Amino acid sequence: MRSIVFLGMTLLAASVGIGQNHPSLPSSFRATTIHSPEGADIFVRSGGRGPVVVLLHGYAENSDSWAPLAADLMKDHSVVVPDLRGIGRSSKPESGYDKKTQAKDIRAVVTRLGYDRTFVVAHDIGNMVAYAYAAMYPDKVKRLVVMDAPIPGIEPWNEIEEECGTYMCGRLKLLLNPGVWDLHFNFHGSPAATVPGIIPPGSAYGPAAERLVAGRERIYFDRIWDDFTGDPSKPDEATRNFFAATYAQPGGMRAGFAQFTAFSQDAKDNKIFEQTKLPMPVLAVGGEKSFGALQAVIMRHVATNVQEAVVVGSGHWLMEERPTETVALIRNFLDAGETKQ
Repeated sequence: MRSIVFLGMTLLAASVGIGQNHPSLPSSFRATTIHSPEGADIFVRSGGRGPVVVLLHGYAENSDSWAPLAADLMKDHSVVVPDLRGIGRSSKPESGYDKKTQAKDIRAVVTRLGYDRTFVVAHDIGNMVAYAYAAMYPDKVKRLVVMDAPIPGIEPWNEIEEECGTYMCGRLKLLLNPGVWDLHFNFHGSPAATVPGIIPPGSAYGPAAERLVAGRERIYFDRIWDDFTGDPSKPDEATRNFFAATYAQPGGMRAGFAQFTAFSQDAKDNKIFEQTKLPMPVLAVGGEKSFGALQAVIMRHVATNVQEAVVVGSGHWLMEERPTETVALIRNFLDAGETKQ
């Protein structure tokens, strides 16, 4: 079945005209699928040799988004790059999209590959999984890098655009905050407000959203990519086609939306996690035209040792917009930790 799905993804990619320049992890990386006890099959690629670093991608992307960083780190690190539950070539179960459960997925990946303590680098939705992972397994994370996204329930989760600092930061927080869906039409599947005789208790508009975007995934993602980039040419056409094709797989959009509908539970879990600060060094990276210094503000609520970095000229899509600068920041931070091991 998995080979059929992969063939379908390949054919779809070809049908939308993907060239050879879309992001791709190094061809030498080994691919495997690891079953998580939490009920998901996690597709993961790994390669290199040395200290272990786990890379966790975000929404509107998959694990291939880490191509520039993985190619650099594999020179002297063992690099582990999973597709999150429901995304890319990982399975798409009906549930389990809260970040606490996904952190358990990642732990299963790490241990099944024979590793224990690792570095963790994350972006966007990956930040939320990485925070849950670091909070649940603090002695298993040497250093943590989080890039350009809020953490549900952790202030300033509810700030308005003006307090956020930049236009794109405000837009991204609006996209991620489920309170916005409650006030509007619950596009990503949050429970709808009950209206007697019209909307019964427990209703949700998730299936309608899936129908609206079916066959139009690229249009849907273009709005997200365009709104949060600092460079209108990035992500480029080949990259956009490639990522859109991965979400166009059967169940892909449902699973993607489920990442958002879990935020209410994530916020509850994170308020508990927040009571114990993360002990490991944390690098908080923001794009200058997106979260900027706010990323460090967020992480200082939950960690005791936070370093701040802002990538000049970049919006939200750091690997696509400013890969050289972003890779250098991450490598310097991880290398600093290695000198103390």
